[in-house]
Amino acid sequence: MLALDTATPAVTAGVVELTPDAPPRLLAQRVTVNAKAHGELLTPHLQEALTEAGKTLRDLDAIVCGSGPGPFTGLRVGLVTAAALGQALNRPVYPVPTPDAIALDANTGHPLLVATDARRKEVYWAAYDAAGRRTDGPHVDKPADVLDKLPAVTAAAGEGARIYADVLGLPVVDVRYPSPTSLVAAAAGELLAGARPAALTPLYLRRPDAVEPVGRKRVTR
Repeated sequence: MLALDTATPAVTAGVVELTPDAPPRLLAQRVTVNAKAHGELLTPHLQEALTEAGKTLRDLDAIVCGSGPGPFTGLRVGLVTAAALGQALNRPVYPVPTPDAIALDANTGHPLLVATDARRKEVYWAAYDAAGRRTDGPHVDKPADVLDKLPAVTAAAGEGARIYADVLGLPVVDVRYPSPTSLVAAAAGELLAGARPAALTPLYLRRPDAVEPVGRKRVTR
């Protein structure tokens, strides 16, 4: 499996082996934390990971891609790359909400908040039960407003949780970004069953900044 995520500042690509009788096994990965380099780095990262794993694109059974939430510019890089590869290779592409993967990496065994950095002094957040199942979200809010909406949790994970730890007031697990293995683990049931993937729909959560003009703009006097 090829696992990709560009919903956070981490440009993530990895090759993961998945079998029915074992947890996902990482064969190779490339991860660079650079919020402005998703477009430049994702394809080289996935090519390097495939080479290190001794695989080619044709060897892939499926592709898993983090579907956000995340900023538009970065998130669309991963989704478009995954969609293009899936179409070119005739392989299924499985979307995974990025916080679901982070929750699996955190693996606290207790109710958990996952918060990633949404910029604009906000966080994308979701809540999980002790088994890592999502119980609320994802949403986008200011950190102080999360407290009024949050179910009972005992810890937090994600880059947003680290940045706003003083506001959230929760112990922070040292898991900031999703790993390739957790992305595959989040979709493992569907992958192993050969289920039809859900629509590859990005979780932007915000309305676009650009708006359609309401009238003609005068260009001459």
